[in-house]
Parts: sequence; C-alpha cells; structure tokens
Amino acid sequence: MLPWRRALRALAAALLVTGAVTLTPAATAAADTPQASTSRGWNDYDCRPSAAHPRPVVLVHGTFGNSVDNWLVLAPYLVKRGYCVYSLDYGQLPGVPFFNGLGPIDKSAEQLDVFVDKVLASTGAKKADLVGHSQGGMMPRHYLKFLGGAAKVNALIGLAPDNHGTTLLGLTKLLPYFPGIEDLLTTKTPSLADQVAGSPFLTKLNEGGDTVPGVRYTVIATKYDEVVTPYRTQFLTGPDVHNVTLQDLCPVALSEHVAIGITDRVAHHEVANALDPAHATPSTCLS
Repeated sequence: MLPWRRALRALAAALLVTGAVTLTPAATAAADTPQASTSRGWNDYDCRPSAAHPRPVVLVHGTFGNSVDNWLVLAPYLVKRGYCVYSLDYGQLPGVPFFNGLGPIDKSAEQLDVFVDKVLASTGAKKADLVGHSQGGMMPRHYLKFLGGAAKVNALIGLAPDNHGTTLLGLTKLLPYFPGIEDLLTTKTPSLADQVAGSPFLTKLNEGGDTVPGVRYTVIATKYDEVVTPYRTQFLTGPDVHNVTLQDLCPVALSEHVAIGITDRVAHHEVANALDPAHATPSTCLS
C-alpha cells in the first residue's frame, strides 16, 4: 500500500479534530444553501463594492469546515472595514451534514468557479479576492491554474494552506485525547487523500510552478501548526508571492492550525493588509 494511503486514516482523524472545534451553537449553513445569509452582514447580494474596496472578498473554508463557522470572526471584521464579503460551502458528501470540504478537490474547485461567477455577476466587479483557510487556501490554486480563475481573481490569501500537502508529523499524538474519533470516519473522503504530500492531485497542482501570472499570493503560516507539517511547506515560490510567519509579526503568538484561521486577530490584520497593500499598516501583537 502506498504511504499516503496508509496515512489517510490518521489524517482524517486529525482534521476532524481540528475542524470540529470550529463548530459553535451559532446557526450553521445547510449544505444545499452555500449562499445563505447570516446576521453578521456577509453574503449580502445587495452589497456593491466601494471605490476604496472595489473587489468582493470570497472566503473559502477548510476541511470539515463550513461557510459560517469558519468565518464568525474574519467575515464581520472585513465587513466592518467596508468590504463586500461572501462565503460558500463546498466538497459536501451525501449524508454528511455540517462537515464540508471532503469531496474530490478538483470538483470542489468547480464549485468555487460557479460561486465566484455568481458573486461577480451580483456585484458587477471584474475580479474578486479569495481568502482561504487550510484546504481553502490551497484548493483555489486548482481553480486559478486549470479552470480559468486567474482571469477573475486579483489575490489569493491562504491562512495555513496545505499547498504542498502534509507529512502528518505528530498528528497521531492527538488521537489519545479524543477517544472514538477514528470510528466516526470512513475511507470515503477523497479530499483527505488529495491533501497528503505526494498525492497525484498535489503533484499535478504543483507541476510547472506554484503560481500563475496575474494573481498576487499571500501565505500566512504559524510555526505551531500541528496539521500542515512542516509548516514551511505551506509557503509558495514564484512572482508576486508574500510568505509570512505569524511569529515574525508577534513573537508570543501561540495560534496553531485552527486558531490562525478562526480567531487570530494578528493574522486577520495581515489579511486586511494583503487585501489592500496600498494602505497596509504593521501587524503587531496589538493588531
């Protein structure tokens, strides 16, 4: 059996652990309504981008995430700053509610393609900016490279994206703290196999270079990432790439894989800088 297949079960368990902690008592978007409105002011299809922020922002959740819970902090943070903000659900499996991002990643990228077209049509904008967490920071690269997304996207900002997969270092150490987690999973989770380092999906994605012309890339990583390891494999190489380590901005930052995308204000300030580099301000521990 190939090494990545032997590692699949451990990866699935670890990602379920990290994804599960993002779920809150707040209303969760149903799998068949990726555009469902929320009370926080995002997914407002009457929103029109301003001259200051002329591009809508599309938020792309991570594995086991969804369009609401992954963005309860970042979405209103960006709305408050004047952006038109949207989020989608993708990668649903039949009979699996709430936990998304499990289907084949190339098919998830097709869902992103349709969603971006809808947002652009609604707002009248020519291009969008994408912000993704974990798989959501990597999956859009397939859309940009193979589905014509580069013509519709100005910037891709990844929070702890698994751009080159994961070696699974240390993930099995999480399992004793969560008895029964492995029993919740089956082998029918294609995106997990796609995300293991050396998978056919990642090999194809990274052939010929990490980036495509015309798109700005930002990667924001934490050295305490326990899911995408080693954390530096998240970084991209190519023109118009800005790789950031959270601890270079705030040495005492302790956020790991989940927190950097869900709650970390320093990381979110750096997202705002990447969306509007002309008006960027230093990201510090007080951001």
